[in-house]
Amino acid sequence: MTQTVDSSRTIKKYPNRRLYDTETSTYITLADVKQLVLDNVGFKVVDAKSNEDITRSILLQIILELESEGVPMFNANMLKQIIRFYGHAMQGVMGSYLEKNMQAFVEIQNRLSEQSSSLYGKQFGADAWTQFMNFQAPMLNNVMSNYVEQSKTMFLQMQEQMQNQTQNILGAFPFASADKEKK
Repeated sequence: MTQTVDSSRTIKKYPNRRLYDTETSTYITLADVKQLVLDNVGFKVVDAKSNEDITRSILLQIILELESEGVPMFNANMLKQIIRFYGHAMQGVMGSYLEKNMQAFVEIQNRLSEQSSSLYGKQFGADAWTQFMNFQAPMLNNVMSNYVEQSKTMFLQMQEQMQNQTQNILGAFPFASADKEKK
């Protein structure tokens, strides 16, 4: 299941840091917003004064809380790498790359879940799925590593092709010949 695009449900954030769900007419917590995400409920969070969409900052707060408890998903090195891409020419490419890979991962997860459900029916509950994934984690990590390596190789090949094409195109201009003669 993918997150619903419909964001008709509005949550307002007031200056006192409280979140107000306009659909239920109640104040809610970040844990409630997290549950909306888990339940695939479409929503947006807006600043009550400016009406600015601040959904991303609220989601980042939830991720920060999740990262500080239990086993974090992101290690320090990965976070440093992400920070280095901000302001870099490749920032947009990196965001798109991470988004596409997350979508692919969710699709793989959904297919595995559907296959196990069709094979084992309701017998294969959450606990069994967790045990299965713990057993399969090394294999899945290996598959993901291979996928990343293949993506890296394809990207490097594409970069080389683009560089060759650029050199061929620029080589047709007279100033390119003059530059070669100077060397």
